[in-house]
Amino acid sequence: MLRDFTPRLYQETILATASEKNTLVVLPTGMGKTGIAMLLAVQRLKSYPNSKIIFLAPTKPLVDQHKATFEKHLDVGNLVVFTGAVNPEKRASLWNDAKIVFSTPQGLENDVISEKIDLSDVSLIIFDECHRATGDYAYNFIAKQYLKKAKYPRVLALTASPGTDLEKINEICQNLGIEDIEVRTKDDSDVKQYVKKTEFEWVSVTLPAEFYDVKKYLDNCLTSKLKLIKEQGLINSSVNISKKEILMLQAGIHARLAKGEKDFDLMRAMSVAAEAIKVMHALELLETQSIGSLLTYLEGIYSSASSSTVKAVQNLAKDVDFKSALVKARSLAEKNVEHPKLTELKKIVANEIHKENKLIIFNNYRENAQKIVEEVNKIGGRCALFVGQTKKNGSGLSQKEQKQIIEDFREGKYNAIVATSIGEEGLDIPKVDTVIFYEPIPSAIRSIQRRGRTGRNDEGKVIVLFAKGTRDEAYRWSAHHKEKRMHSLLKELKTKISFKSEKKTLKDYYPTLKVVADYREKGNAVIKSLMDVGVKIDLRSLESSDYVLSERVGVEYKTQKDFVDSIIDGRLLTQLRHLKDNFEKPLVVVEGSEDLFSQRNIHGNAIRGMMATIIVSYGMPLIFTKDSNETAALFVSIARREQDKGFEEFSLHVKKPVNVKEQMEYLVSSIPSVGPALAKDLLNKFGSVKGVINASEEELKKVEGVGDKIAAKIKEISDSEYNSNLKDYLMG
Repeated sequence: MLRDFTPRLYQETILATASEKNTLVVLPTGMGKTGIAMLLAVQRLKSYPNSKIIFLAPTKPLVDQHKATFEKHLDVGNLVVFTGAVNPEKRASLWNDAKIVFSTPQGLENDVISEKIDLSDVSLIIFDECHRATGDYAYNFIAKQYLKKAKYPRVLALTASPGTDLEKINEICQNLGIEDIEVRTKDDSDVKQYVKKTEFEWVSVTLPAEFYDVKKYLDNCLTSKLKLIKEQGLINSSVNISKKEILMLQAGIHARLAKGEKDFDLMRAMSVAAEAIKVMHALELLETQSIGSLLTYLEGIYSSASSSTVKAVQNLAKDVDFKSALVKARSLAEKNVEHPKLTELKKIVANEIHKENKLIIFNNYRENAQKIVEEVNKIGGRCALFVGQTKKNGSGLSQKEQKQIIEDFREGKYNAIVATSIGEEGLDIPKVDTVIFYEPIPSAIRSIQRRGRTGRNDEGKVIVLFAKGTRDEAYRWSAHHKEKRMHSLLKELKTKISFKSEKKTLKDYYPTLKVVADYREKGNAVIKSLMDVGVKIDLRSLESSDYVLSERVGVEYKTQKDFVDSIIDGRLLTQLRHLKDNFEKPLVVVEGSEDLFSQRNIHGNAIRGMMATIIVSYGMPLIFTKDSNETAALFVSIARREQDKGFEEFSLHVKKPVNVKEQMEYLVSSIPSVGPALAKDLLNKFGSVKGVINASEEELKKVEGVGDKIAAKIKEISDSEYNSNLKDYLMG
């Protein structure tokens, strides 16, 4: 089953733990995490030969890479790839014959929700780059569903750098159901012999005087904004304030506004904070990137001010210091003044190319990365830009194009790649002799991942450029201290992490409840919350509601923003009519914790008028919920009350019957208290809809499941005289 692969001692040691418990493996980049995954996959398939395995990775290039590695070393049956490029029906078909499925998490999450795949027979899920398993990332939902449904579950979580925050690592462990941790560093005795030496070099530059002319005006501009905020008593000082602190301030102001505070000074401070963040970004471009990238950014703000409705943009463009910085930047660009890091980079690259070395140059900003590619190619390099899919100035790359660049780099068509963050994570970019950081980054995780692109099979070199006296230096020491803290934490990790299992019994769930949801809701957190408590989700194309909780109850679900938007564009009234026409007990739910009346520039009376229309004119309950969990809890409460006989009796008239048989079942099942199962029994007994209608109460009660109440209801409906003025009829 396993070929051309000899496991190292530490891989076998880690395997011993992973075979017994759900394990988080922290191992330096290039030290064989995928090899451990292969070993465990072989073991699980031997123990459970009829099972399947899932290998999850955050991007398609990573998914393809892992599949190629498994194909090279394993002979275990059919290996398939699930990504967004494979349509859901095809994935469902591939699943049946697959032995190991390699997938991005988002696509698999949708398949789990729609039940196109069955997790019960999966004996192992591998979560690559598992440090992503925080917040609402798709890994978390998949892990919860897997651990709940699998007959013989096992989780293997892989990362080179879990982070420096113990609370975050705890969150990862809880989200993935981790029961043990295996940590190795490059200094551990069983790993050390396999570690290739990596030379590390810091190269400093000094900003020219002309840069400080621009910086002076940007600093003045920033200080003036911070002073305005300080005057409002929202910060204690107008100096040495970080971008993170301003972002936190914005979040705090936003929360106060959401609670209904309509103070003008507070709203003004929110706008000024947005101006300050834009100026901070401009300073970062000046200090760490290039005059060209700075000028593009400043020009963008200035040129859009006349048409923009954003006060922060309008006010910034009018600021004298901002305009002075723009004029100075234009002057430097006209003189072709370069950032000294770019000059130093070209010297380094020329030397490396002369040695016939292969390089990766990391740069945070796509526009500057494009400039670096152009400059490297001018000095004899064969350089390609390696960026994500999002199109910015026409520079986005499809995943197919990304894969081709890596292959061309492997074959020598390129000897240098300039990459943004897309090149940091996981990808096995072949034979990289030298990694160059155009700027230090404050993240320990990203710094480790960048360095890990070299020294995988042979000795490597890492060079970091930084500008003296700028935020480059601050980022350098921030990453350094975070990494030291991470290594210290890793040594103590197993004793500090708590492995609290959230195992629940069936009585904690609602396994007989079913909720029908429009397929467009499949990414909604409400569905995940419902599935977390065992509710069966049926995804369909619904024309008259977003959720159906019973034969009688249909729900129009809105977030606060969508509720207000649908008032403005007029679609809400149409949706309400459809809901009223199709359900006996229609319901409107609006979710969100912010101030509904501050969502958009719309008069409060328009919102209140619509609320009155829903409640009075349409006679529908209008319920407000705080978040997706509260919405799901409401749906569960209603569904439990409505579905007291279980979802087998749950008839949904959401799709027109297509043949006579279905039409007959549809008609009979629409009688109150007669669901689809009982409708079939009645039709089998009496042979036709006419036979059911003409049967006496005594004859009806001979059918199992039909008691006095149901028999009387059938006769009441079949024998009552129609009267359009009958109040009881109108009221249902």
